[in-house]
Amino acid sequence: MPINYYIFLSIALFCIGIVGVLTRRNAIIIFMCIELMLNAVNLMFVAFSKMHHLAAGSGASTVGTDGQLFVFFIMVVAAAEVSVGLAIIVMMYRNIHSVDVNFLNRLKH
Repeated sequence: MPINYYIFLSIALFCIGIVGVLTRRNAIIIFMCIELMLNAVNLMFVAFSKMHHLAAGSGASTVGTDGQLFVFFIMVVAAAEVSVGLAIIVMMYRNIHSVDVNFLNRLKH
């Protein structure tokens, strides 16, 4: 499969994530859109890693694993982000009984 398909899919996923972050008010949906953008970047890393591995030929066995290692570390950071973010959202819901982000702006004043 050509790399163009992976690039277009990754760009589409990233754009959907950006639109979701900019237009939604629910904190959980914003959080899911940020995760969607991270997964789009992961897909791009794996696609370029695969392309680099194919370009190097069959002689080098460890070529092309750098992108996959980056994806692994991004997934570890995303898991930590999920745990901290959901804890913040749960505490926000317990205190103000809403997950609307605009309500948090009103609390500043």
